[in-house]
Amino acid sequence: MKVSGCEKPCGGSTPEGDVMTENKTQQEAITLRELLEAGVHFGHQTRRWNPKMRQYIFGVRNGVHIINLEATLPLFQKAYDFVERLASQGGTILFVGTKKQAQDVIIEEAARAGQFCVVNRWLGGTLTNFATVKASIEKLKRFEEMGRDGTMEKLTKKERLQIDRECKKLEKNLGGIKEMRNLPAAIFLIDPTKERIAVAEARGLGIPIVAVADTNCDPDPIDYIIPGNDDAIRAIRLFAGRIADAVIAGTAQSKDRRENPVMETRPAAAPVDVPAADESQADLDVVFTSGKAVNLKPDGTGRPEGR
Repeated sequence: MKVSGCEKPCGGSTPEGDVMTENKTQQEAITLRELLEAGVHFGHQTRRWNPKMRQYIFGVRNGVHIINLEATLPLFQKAYDFVERLASQGGTILFVGTKKQAQDVIIEEAARAGQFCVVNRWLGGTLTNFATVKASIEKLKRFEEMGRDGTMEKLTKKERLQIDRECKKLEKNLGGIKEMRNLPAAIFLIDPTKERIAVAEARGLGIPIVAVADTNCDPDPIDYIIPGNDDAIRAIRLFAGRIADAVIAGTAQSKDRRENPVMETRPAAAPVDVPAADESQADLDVVFTSGKAVNLKPDGTGRPEGR
């Protein structure tokens, strides 16, 4: 990737001739051109950087770090393959993006993939105290049921207003995980610095983390890091959309296996080597009857031997 006015690279391997070439194959989940067009390579101002991101930085332009897309490309493919494999095994992915420019995209892509999401404030204990969160979700569902069956109409105006306010608050914070019955198999998030509480909870529970991380982030807690611009809407939409694609592809594989189970086949019996007959016994015909060898050659009495 040639960047006009880009200073000496900060770290990582530099492309020969400062040029990244695009070698698109059918297996690629994303291309270099798409990353460039979405502005994925623009990092933060150099004064805001986290030195641990050095290996993913290509250089500096106008005081802004430039992310090495040759590093991003294979790392995104690795994250995509992980999510697809997880979904094919029936695992659920929790999409997280509470920054304003990520909210609408995360809601849209999580819904498209049939997954869950958190787009407002991350409530402490969402993962580590999931039992309490589920109790709040059940409370929200009871309020909704009261509205459907007419119970709300029997309450006083003050009681209805109180319940309505609480219901809206619960819906805002828990609506995206209302149907999530168990902890997710993994979380996908935009900006691990912004979502540091979610990262800490997932880390503590051993839940894999897939994250789009800018140059100001700490990559250490992330299992599947995607170095890239985590502020631009186009970049967020590109990454969230492709991760949703991975979930959809994996879910389709899981469904196909359920609908078309592979019949178990028994391995063919190994061939048995039969020793060649002894020439001295070539004129004998022998069979086994009830476990006893019987010579079918007459013994002079007209009967087979052994009878």
